[in-house]
Amino acid sequence: MKIDLNSDLGESFGLYSLGSDAALMSHITSANIACGFHAGDSSVMQTSVRLAHQHGVAIGAHPGWPDLQGFGRRKMAVAPEEAGAMLLYQIGALSAFARAEGVQLRHVKPHGELYNQAARDRALAMAIARAIKSFSSELILVGLAGSQIVAAGLELGLHVASEAFPDRAYNPDGTLVSRSLPGALLEDPQQIAAHALKLATEGILFDGKPVRIDTLCLHSDNPNAVSNAILIRETLHLNGVEVTPLCV
Repeated sequence: MKIDLNSDLGESFGLYSLGSDAALMSHITSANIACGFHAGDSSVMQTSVRLAHQHGVAIGAHPGWPDLQGFGRRKMAVAPEEAGAMLLYQIGALSAFARAEGVQLRHVKPHGELYNQAARDRALAMAIARAIKSFSSELILVGLAGSQIVAAGLELGLHVASEAFPDRAYNPDGTLVSRSLPGALLEDPQQIAAHALKLATEGILFDGKPVRIDTLCLHSDNPNAVSNAILIRETLHLNGVEVTPLCV
């Protein structure tokens, strides 16, 4: 059994705060790099791509709503066509840095509220999938397991990866517990590692239907992100699960 371990990185401005990103690169297989709309800037994007390349980590674009003040976590009402253009703009920006370093983008994973809205909104999900396909049909679309965005990608013939979160709590229907509720974020490292193993080996039940997980996401803003990644990898390895990058 194989599983990818990803993290959202490059979510800063200037190079002063990339230390934790560099430490985490040694323990993940895919990096979702912010593209400047919700976080990140040209220097951070360039350095993040270089770090990922140096560590042999697959590089993905992490586009979000144009919401620097809210870190991309505020809901926006945008026409699907306009949202698709925003996505294409951000993918192109990160792709330029990847090309300059001699590497290619492997995947695209929307960020924050764009991710959450597309998980429920079929029209938005289709706009995102179309934008990705128009850029490259070889890119992997990463989305919440069981959600509309994964379904949209499959409908358009894209490679898709169903994602789950070891450090987040789930509702019985397979959706994530809202961050505004107690217990939404798991903090105990042993609990997070055990949850990662369960997700990797059993998947989730989304609306009563079993869904296999292709990639696990660790939030890099967790103070224990690096130690959590190490423990998760050890736990997966001891249980016969190989951590490896997404592939088409």
